[in-house]
Amino acid sequence: MRNPDDLLRFSTRERLVHWIVALCFILLALSGLAFFHPFFWPLVQFFGTGVWARISHPFIGLLITVVFFLEFMNLRKLNQLTSDDWTWIKHMREIVASPGNDVPVQGKFNGGQKLLFWAVSACILLQLLSGLVLWRAYFSFPVTLVRWAAVIHAAAGAFMIALIIGHIYMAIWNKGTIRGMLYGKVSRAWALFHYEGWYRQMTGGRP
Repeated sequence: MRNPDDLLRFSTRERLVHWIVALCFILLALSGLAFFHPFFWPLVQFFGTGVWARISHPFIGLLITVVFFLEFMNLRKLNQLTSDDWTWIKHMREIVASPGNDVPVQGKFNGGQKLLFWAVSACILLQLLSGLVLWRAYFSFPVTLVRWAAVIHAAAGAFMIALIIGHIYMAIWNKGTIRGMLYGKVSRAWALFHYEGWYRQMTGGRP
């Protein structure tokens, strides 16, 4: 149940960007896996046919790149890693195993989320550059470069899939997180428990 005193964590624009990126990622992962190995080829049925999967894949890739990096410009400062973040990352296993232990005060995002942000940014950039090389319908590059691009594209895609699976798991495990991305607001108790620095910034330290 929502409370009028809840704190605004994500604006409508931020949530819209998040879900557009999420939808694009799902479509890219489905089609990318289908191209990667015959075992996954039935996934092209989500696009109608294999032809439509191949046509749409690079255009969806361009869309996720544009939408993500427009938001990247707004979030890059919030995701600068500090010494407290590195301490949080160093003790991540203990924090996940036993939330609430003594940890450095976190701002709007914790150290793990900041690492995820930069890792996803790097993956999208690598996939953009390698994907353009592989887009034979519009570009022509030497065969050796195309082969290297295929390896990089597949590796970056697999790594990003692993990152997002971890991201989804942590969002489900950390009760209250998904609510913030669905409705934009979180309870004050949740904010104080997980992001004390951000909570104090939003409330001026009031209980």
